[in-house]
Amino acid sequence: DIQVGLSGGAIIAKAFEVAGLPAGVLNVIQTDVEEIGDDMLNNPNYQLVSFTGSTAVGRHIGEIAGRNLKRVALELGGNSPFIVLSDADVDRAVDAAIFGKFIHQGQICMIINRIIVHEDKHDEFVQKFVEKAKVLPYGDTSDPKTVIGPLVNAKQMEKALNYIEQAKCEGATVALEGERIGNVLTPFVLTNVDNKSEIAQSELFAPIATIIKAKSDEEAIELANDTPHGLSSAIFTSDLERGEELALQIDSGMTHINDQTVNDAPHIPFGGNKASGLGRFGNPWVVEEFTTTKWVSVQTKYRQFAF
Repeated sequence: DIQVGLSGGAIIAKAFEVAGLPAGVLNVIQTDVEEIGDDMLNNPNYQLVSFTGSTAVGRHIGEIAGRNLKRVALELGGNSPFIVLSDADVDRAVDAAIFGKFIHQGQICMIINRIIVHEDKHDEFVQKFVEKAKVLPYGDTSDPKTVIGPLVNAKQMEKALNYIEQAKCEGATVALEGERIGNVLTPFVLTNVDNKSEIAQSELFAPIATIIKAKSDEEAIELANDTPHGLSSAIFTSDLERGEELALQIDSGMTHINDQTVNDAPHIPFGGNKASGLGRFGNPWVVEEFTTTKWVSVQTKYRQFAF
């Protein structure tokens, strides 16, 4: 979308220009697939393609790069689970889930997309989560107190509303009914959500919280893994040692114990598994991704050969 191209492309390019970066070092091209085609992917001068975006486009890039023996670094879509285990502190879990679900109206690749709660904690979690969600300030984001601002465009708003209507038809319960105010969508909370439903398996990019009940901690992990994606994830538990063991069972590039899913830092291996991408970003991992290792040997004296 042009909105992304402006904020993530043209504005950054202008900032580097003002900072004095020499001309030609950073090149930003505003275009579309229909216009540029695959020429940049097939160009023999480029040996690596780094892409951040949808899984569908990432697969296309990967196919072409594979044919050309190019390396790829792909940061793709997510469907991040937030797991509340049977021994979790519900109040702390609710605080984290509210932040990780509604920051930037849910428009982040590693946002909490599914909240999976053990049945022993489910009702308490839903009650406290709804209480906090329904009083989140919304509207003009120039006000620092505002939490829920507008979605990126009208098309995304329509997609969000369609997800909600379909979820209702599939049997989900509306624990908190939001509303559309211009291009602002106030929080929706849906319970009795089937993990295989479209709303649970789609990357929503909207302030829509889906809560899934698990019969056991083991089932919670199974539900978390039951998605093609594997970017970020989170587990709430009072047993940190067990939390670390279960974290390794979640097939995602990142798992945060007693935290929410939206975390990043320059010194961590940021990236996903499965349909969420290939490669890791952050120092020093990104250096390995963007460079080629070469072996250079030097003989300091004449070598004797067998023949």
